[in-house]
Amino acid sequence: MREIITNGAQETIQLGKSLGEIAGPGDVILLDGDLGAGKTTLTKGIARGLGISRPVKSPTFTLIREYQEGRLPLYHMDVYRLENGGAEDLGLDEYFDGDGVSVVEWSAFITDLLPLDYVRIQIERTGQSDDARRIQISAQGNEYERYENVAWHSRKDN
Repeated sequence: MREIITNGAQETIQLGKSLGEIAGPGDVILLDGDLGAGKTTLTKGIARGLGISRPVKSPTFTLIREYQEGRLPLYHMDVYRLENGGAEDLGLDEYFDGDGVSVVEWSAFITDLLPLDYVRIQIERTGQSDDARRIQISAQGNEYERYENVAWHSRKDN
């Protein structure tokens, strides 16, 4: 497991960009954290790292947003509204087994549908400031260890 502290939305986006740059086809990235922790902010950076320039919005009400114009498609999922079930009908395995990168917010609500291998990213406020976040990256499966070793340092560019 790797722990990183970001000090604002731009640093969280920059970390996401670094993650998107190393993402491969069929990767599944799980984002967990409280409301407002920064899951969608990190996803914006992942999109940048994939070469996606259009704005990334939370898919809270649509459940899944697809972005096709990057070097790999991005499938951004917010399964919070599936707390009481219904995910079985979405065909999530087609996304997980596909050629894009699946980013799943609130993955605890679909644990029975998740693939065996993935990277889990836990985001939480540090309590040190309103903008600081503790981000823990842990790999489930050897092929995801590259996420724990992502080359990143705090920087204000991009």
